[in-house]
Amino acid sequence: MRINQSEIESLDRIYRINLINSISGIKPGNLIGTRSLDKVDNVAIFSSVVHLGSNPAQFGFVLRPQGEMFSDTFQNIIDTQCYTINHIHKDLIEKSHYTSAKLGKEESEFEKMNIEKEFINDFHAPFVKMSPVKIGMKLLNYSQLPNDCYFIIGSVQMIDIQENAVAENGQINLQTCESIGISGVNTYYQLTQVESHPYVGNNPLPKFI
Repeated sequence: MRINQSEIESLDRIYRINLINSISGIKPGNLIGTRSLDKVDNVAIFSSVVHLGSNPAQFGFVLRPQGEMFSDTFQNIIDTQCYTINHIHKDLIEKSHYTSAKLGKEESEFEKMNIEKEFINDFHAPFVKMSPVKIGMKLLNYSQLPNDCYFIIGSVQMIDIQENAVAENGQINLQTCESIGISGVNTYYQLTQVESHPYVGNNPLPKFI
């Protein structure tokens, strides 16, 4: 299959969505948790979380274009300046998938999809209890992208990670966590560790055959 830009634009809408959303490969599967000023808890699935830096620790994610009324996730983050990022455990795939449903502002996906939440210390936003990797975030900035999506940038305030999943060098084993990856908009993959190599830096290169 080889197609150019004009051919891509003329594809059936659903076919094009599936193709372009999956062409980048496996993306991280996360649930982003927020709490409104009225203490209504929201959780929604995202596959766009990206690492921006380790010192200071920062992550970003992409929100779809917003209409006249912001989504609960966006509004809650703007109002409270905090949110959580939670890896999706393989046993939470179906429930997580349906958090993209459009609910009323007074409704909580935690309750509707029967996803157990938890609050850690005095952090305002809820975490997903079953998640093997939980990250508490503070909003730093957001900007509108050329396609009208929004890029949200946040700083890491706290982390809570399954104990047996962290190696001596700090690397997290996602296979041990049973975290999942997402392809496209509705297909989920289990993650298997294949290889691990030393940090490259200024170390000598191996001889490649």
